[in-house]
Amino acid sequence: MISLLLMKQIGELFLMILLGFVLVRAGLLRSEDSKPLSVVVLYLVSPCMMLNAFQIEKTEELVHGLLLSLLAAVSIHILLFLLITVFGKVLKLTVVEQASVMYSNAGNLIIPLVTAILGSQWVVFTSVFLAIQVPLLWTHCRSLLSGERSASVRDIVLNPNILATAGGAVLFLLGVRLPAFLTEPMSSMGSMIGPLSMLVAGMLIGGMDMKKVLSFRGIWKMSALRLIVVPLVLALLLKYSGLAHMAANGTTILMVSLLAAATPSAATVMQMSQIFDRDAEYASAIYVVTTLLCIVTMPVIIWVYQV
Repeated sequence: MISLLLMKQIGELFLMILLGFVLVRAGLLRSEDSKPLSVVVLYLVSPCMMLNAFQIEKTEELVHGLLLSLLAAVSIHILLFLLITVFGKVLKLTVVEQASVMYSNAGNLIIPLVTAILGSQWVVFTSVFLAIQVPLLWTHCRSLLSGERSASVRDIVLNPNILATAGGAVLFLLGVRLPAFLTEPMSSMGSMIGPLSMLVAGMLIGGMDMKKVLSFRGIWKMSALRLIVVPLVLALLLKYSGLAHMAANGTTILMVSLLAAATPSAATVMQMSQIFDRDAEYASAIYVVTTLLCIVTMPVIIWVYQV
């Protein structure tokens, strides 16, 4: 069953997190040393993976699948906005809490998971989800945490992940296949996203005081919202929406979108909170706890979706 396989794969990724944690706690590296690795992942590994994901044969079935994936991604984010609006008012969530619940760590975690449990040919559907989420991270999330109402169009347009996704989509639609001497290095580089992302997460956790992390009063409430309440609502809506009938393998395509939405709080939220001085320690605590708990919650959400 996919939920059991998912738990196994998350467990393997957590071993990589443990390695990063041990490196820091042993004094071999500092938590701050993870920043260069984050730059490599963000500006090199992730764009290579996303561009290469679209280097597949264009078929009518695949186009329908991508359209379904796009519809699912847009619908999920609209629902997230509605849920956060309701939760924000009822539970009086701070901007850090709203952003942490709204945005998932899809870029770092979902790609290696989908590759492992479904195969590399399904990564293209994760790219569609990220194509919707990344611009929102650099507009809505940035505005939320910075307090600024306007967003930099330049930052959005020149974001390497957006450029890679847009370029890959254009090449796919035109039926252009890049030569092997380009795609093979991109594929090898893209396959590093899982180990490097998990190593960075482990190094960040290694530099934190876990007693302080667990001392935040709202940490369990945020974890429940991010990992259980929101994904469960999305799982039930996707399951009974009837959208799966719009394309071949529609159930699996929607599951990929659900996986992306069910991941822990986005690392980007934590990073932006640090930049804009918005309760960065609390944002980091939410990131750490949701990352540690997702090994249990994500398989459960997928089980609910499948039964």
